[in-house]
Amino acid sequence: MAPVERFSFRRFLWAQVAFVGVLVVGTVGFQLILGEGWIASLYRAVVTTTLTGLDTAPEGAAGEIFSIALLISGVAIFLYLAGAVVELITRGVFQDVFGERRRRRAIDELRNHTIICGFGRVGRRVAAEFNLTGRDFVVLDSNQESVAAAVELGALVVHGDGTEDAALEAAGISRAGALIVCADSDENNLYITLSARAARTDLFIVARASDASAARKLRLAGADRVVEPYSSAGLQIANLVLKPQVADYLDIVSTAGGHELRFEEIEVKRDCPSCGQSIRDLRVRDATGAMIIAIRKQDGGFDTTPSPDAVLEHGDVLIGVGTPDEIHRLEDLFAPGTTVGG
Repeated sequence: MAPVERFSFRRFLWAQVAFVGVLVVGTVGFQLILGEGWIASLYRAVVTTTLTGLDTAPEGAAGEIFSIALLISGVAIFLYLAGAVVELITRGVFQDVFGERRRRRAIDELRNHTIICGFGRVGRRVAAEFNLTGRDFVVLDSNQESVAAAVELGALVVHGDGTEDAALEAAGISRAGALIVCADSDENNLYITLSARAARTDLFIVARASDASAARKLRLAGADRVVEPYSSAGLQIANLVLKPQVADYLDIVSTAGGHELRFEEIEVKRDCPSCGQSIRDLRVRDATGAMIIAIRKQDGGFDTTPSPDAVLEHGDVLIGVGTPDEIHRLEDLFAPGTTVGG
């Protein structure tokens, strides 16, 4: 299907300028040829160019010839303008303009959101997971079909090229908490990562790579994490054959909207009453039903099998697993300013 041509506001503006010019020429011409007053000449020019007819026939051949010329040129422009107005209404251009303004205001109000650069298969899957968890995100893509798909999903969208600083700024990179770079081109992903890292040294960046070579370059460009979908898919396929039960379990707990079990990470804050206590003291399993299966310490190391006597310190990131309700109770247990029951 051929793409639909976008409405040109520039041509519409020039048509309005041309129409005003015709009215000016007509007013001056009638005043000089017929010797009528300026108001009468303007009136005659308007009724001649807008198909409303003539009040009185102009006197003399010069006036008649001038009226015919004015009628042909003016009516052509007037009909173009009338058609453009109809197109504005039927295409919903006005609604699109106001909708774009609302989206921009909504983006300007976001804080600590995630920018998804590229709304292909990977980007759409990411957006679906974010929707399930209620995470704020903005889609940035230059492809009109991808933009339309994001709008249909109800996402906030910026139609632009992620390799350009202005497009990243329009998506709120100065206020964002993370950037996901998942365009179909490794080259574009590299440029986007470089631009984003130059704009924000503290931004968490996850990038998509097609192979190990591209992954290495993306890390050098500043990506904090790099995902290779083809390698991940190959590993998953192998696990489905070699360890099918383990693969099924990981599928269940790794989906954000899973109804059975899911993983969640929770940071221990300094003002959390649970800070400084051990897993045994908090009776995490009894109080929440969830389990803490790993702890990432401030130095970056992982305690993958924490004992009940492990002390939870400020800055630790807990990896919990449980049903959605159990995870909510676990989050409440480590919420700042709450009291620990039991």
